[in-house]
Amino acid sequence: MKSSNRFAVAASTLLVYTIGVVLWGAFVRASLSGDGCGDHWPLCNGVALPVEPSLKTIVELTHRVTSGLCWIGTLVMYVVARRLFAHGHATRAAAGWSLFFMSSEALVGAGLVLFRMVADNPSTARAAWMAAHLTNTFLLLAALTWLAVSAWRRPHGVRFTGGVWARRAFGVAGLAVLLVGVSGAVAALGDTLFPASSLAEGIREDFSPTSHIFLRLRIWHPVIAVLGSGYLLWLASAVLRRDQGSRTRGLGLTLGSLVLLQIGIGLVNVALLAPVWLQLLHLLIADATWIVLVLLALSSPGRGSGATLVAS
Repeated sequence: MKSSNRFAVAASTLLVYTIGVVLWGAFVRASLSGDGCGDHWPLCNGVALPVEPSLKTIVELTHRVTSGLCWIGTLVMYVVARRLFAHGHATRAAAGWSLFFMSSEALVGAGLVLFRMVADNPSTARAAWMAAHLTNTFLLLAALTWLAVSAWRRPHGVRFTGGVWARRAFGVAGLAVLLVGVSGAVAALGDTLFPASSLAEGIREDFSPTSHIFLRLRIWHPVIAVLGSGYLLWLASAVLRRDQGSRTRGLGLTLGSLVLLQIGIGLVNVALLAPVWLQLLHLLIADATWIVLVLLALSSPGRGSGATLVAS
C-alpha cells in the first residue's frame, strides 16, 4: 500500500476514534462523573494512577486517557503530513488545523476540570463553557473530516473554496448546526442536573419563572432545532438541484435523511425524559449530520486545490 493510502486510512480511523471519544465525554457529563478526578489536571486526584478508584474516577480517567491518545494521534498525523505532502498542499493545512483544534479541545477540557464546571455544578458560567466545548468539538470534527477527505483526493487534496453561493449557504448551515448543538448541550445539562419525573412536570418546569435558567432555556432548543433543520433540508434540496453528480447527490440525500432522523429521535428523547443512551444516540446523529455537511461542502462545485504529493 502506498504511503498516501496508509495516511488516508489512518486519518479516517482517527476521525472515527475521535467520535467515540466525544461520545464517551458526553457519557462523563450525563453520568455526573466529571469530578471523578477532583479538580486535578492532568493528574487524577493528585496522582498518575489512582489506587482503588471509584466508578466515577474510572469513567473520567478513561476519558482523559482516550483523549490523550487522540491528541498524540493527531500530532503524529501532523508530523507525517508535513513529511508526506508538499508545502501548500491542502492535506498539510487540514493536519495543522486538526492539531490546533485537538489542542484547544484539551485546554477547554482542562478548564472545565480546574474551574469545576463539571458534575452537578449548576452555575450559569457552565453553559458558556459547554458552548465553547461543543463549538470546538464540532470544529475539530470538521478539521479531521477535511484531513481524511483531502488525504484520499490525490494528487491535490481538497479545500473549502467553493463559489460565492456555496460559501454563503454552507456558512449559514454551519452556524445553524452550531447554534442547535449549543442549545442542545444546555438542554441536556438541564435534563441531567434537574431530571423530571414526568413529561408534564418537565413542561411545567420549562415555563416556570422560578425554575433554574437551564430549564427555562431548554424550551428554546426544539424551536432552534426546527428552524435549523428546515434550513438544512432546504440546503440539501438546493444542492441536489444545482449539482447532479453522484457523490453530491448521495451526500445531499444522506443529509436530508439524517436531519429527519434527528428530529424523530429528538421527539422520542423528550417523551422518554432524556435517558442517557438516547442522549448519546442523539449526539451521534448530530455528529454524523455535521460530518456529512462538511463532506458536502468539500464536494461543492468550484472548489480549489492544493499542491502536489511529494511521496507515495
